[in-house]
Amino acid sequence: MGELFGILSGKGGTGKTSLCAGIAAAMAAEGMKVLCLDCDVGLRNLDISLGLGDLGSLSFLDVSEGGYSLSQAAVHPAFPTLSFLTAPMNRPVEKIDGEKFAALLRQAQNSFDYIFLDAPAGVDAGFRLVAKAAYRFLLVTGSGPAAIRDAARVGDLLELMGKTDVRLVVNRVNKSLLSGQKLTIDDVMDSAGLPLAGIVPEDSHVTLAASFGAPVLLYAPRCPAAAAYRRIARRIQGFPVPIGVR
Repeated sequence: MGELFGILSGKGGTGKTSLCAGIAAAMAAEGMKVLCLDCDVGLRNLDISLGLGDLGSLSFLDVSEGGYSLSQAAVHPAFPTLSFLTAPMNRPVEKIDGEKFAALLRQAQNSFDYIFLDAPAGVDAGFRLVAKAAYRFLLVTGSGPAAIRDAARVGDLLELMGKTDVRLVVNRVNKSLLSGQKLTIDDVMDSAGLPLAGIVPEDSHVTLAASFGAPVLLYAPRCPAAAAYRRIARRIQGFPVPIGVR
């Protein structure tokens, strides 16, 4: 049975979508069968971070309600075990049938090792769709006070929903800025009240990769962000990988 992850953030601009794409590509590079769903209805861009912007893709609604098969999901040309369904553009998220969405995910769990749901930032209907369906979560935050506060709020909401497997990823970390703020990663963890899944440093290669329509693991495989994605991918598989900014 495949693992089902919701990738969430309280605040926009944390790099949640890039992180989702990076972890998915890292797992696919190891031979894992991975399915990514862009659940940001209306503002979809996971395809860009995956390097699939020029490839036509079915939406998850096409499969859950439109008669298409999950086997018809777009397959990544460089990572053949990585499949992708985009977000629908022809229906507001409030009108999406949650039961049919959940049925799609149950089907996906029988075919894939890992399924990643890239939720929209915030706690509106898209968040609720993903939070209800998933049972494991990576909550992405920056190190700024607003991002940390919003992450803590999302963590509280997940707890109220009975979701207990929630781990924090501190993304786009600038060690000099942290020092200037007199903050440590432990401070961020304490403020959010969540265990840590990983730390990703600020890295211009992430933006450059998206600009060239390539996943960062192919565009700059040795860059700091790519290395961090690989470490987090290994860690959530249960391997004892040390956490730190490198």
